[in-house]
Amino acid sequence: MNERCPWCGTLEIYTKYHDEEWGVPEYDSRALWEKLVLDGFQAGLSWLTILKKRSAFRQAFAGFDPVQVAAFGEADVQRLLQNAGIIRHRGKIEAAIRGAAIWQEIEQQEGFDNYLWKYVEGKPIVNRFTRMEEIPTATDLSTQIAKDLKKRGFNFCGPTIVYAFMEAVGIVNDHLVTCPRHSEVRR
Repeated sequence: MNERCPWCGTLEIYTKYHDEEWGVPEYDSRALWEKLVLDGFQAGLSWLTILKKRSAFRQAFAGFDPVQVAAFGEADVQRLLQNAGIIRHRGKIEAAIRGAAIWQEIEQQEGFDNYLWKYVEGKPIVNRFTRMEEIPTATDLSTQIAKDLKKRGFNFCGPTIVYAFMEAVGIVNDHLVTCPRHSEVRR
């Protein structure tokens, strides 16, 4: 029986995300940064909270244009702290702004997409899990990437956040083999 991965349940916002985005390999540098920022904002919260607020985040953070976000100053931080449409956490907001500047450095040096995808030689890791309990929350690779991101100055990107990010952007395909999306994403 082919059924969706059970984590997405039946809520339309979750099933749409699962069916259209989660696990699809993302090679656009800006989109990768957006997803890394959103995963950082999710720390300690549910992904559903982030999905519900994603359009407000996009508006508040200039469409996740890293060049614009890197230029944000204290007035922008204060504006964001007053924005009820997003997660109003000073540390996460400041981390997103700092991360935009770091993104620009990496983008100029090698491309943020290349930087991330080089860890898997440009091809997704395809797991063949049959049960949710088999899926790890972190791996040696997510730990390695998290350490490098932190060394470069990123915050809110520990091994668990990075693994969730890797799943979201298709660096790893963790759709269960019983899910129709497993083979669709693999193709």
